[in-house]
Amino acid sequence: MVHVLFVCLGNICRSPTAEGIFGKIVKQHGLSDRILIDSAGTGDWHVGHPPDQRAIKAAANRGIDIRHLCARRIRRYDFVKFDYILAMDGQNLNSLKHNCPKSYDGHLGLFLEFLRSDSCDVPDPYYSDNEGFELVLDLISEAAENLFHHIVKHHL
Repeated sequence: MVHVLFVCLGNICRSPTAEGIFGKIVKQHGLSDRILIDSAGTGDWHVGHPPDQRAIKAAANRGIDIRHLCARRIRRYDFVKFDYILAMDGQNLNSLKHNCPKSYDGHLGLFLEFLRSDSCDVPDPYYSDNEGFELVLDLISEAAENLFHHIVKHHL
């Protein structure tokens, strides 16, 4: 079993979108019993809330249902459980590194490392219009495909 955690600031836009997209890819390939997926935020403002309505709508327009997801904050146990902890941007990666125990032996990095692009951050669409959410979906979709193939190649 491979455990993958996507992390953004509030866990209501980027990381639940990544969880939904990656989950759909994993399910389509029949590997839901071999790859566990979750998302979290480094902040606690939205704990217990569903994803942002704009993220829900943008994902639904592409056949991905993230309505059932619930925001949570990263926990110390996540560094024990997850093989991949992937931050949506450098700010969140720095926060994760600051809280990461020295014993963590998984992959802690930026999600877009799996995207062949000059960009290293998934832009936060929270203060943008619908186009911001569409851009996030495009970036995450391509990176999620690459991450999936990486995991299959190296772990399954």
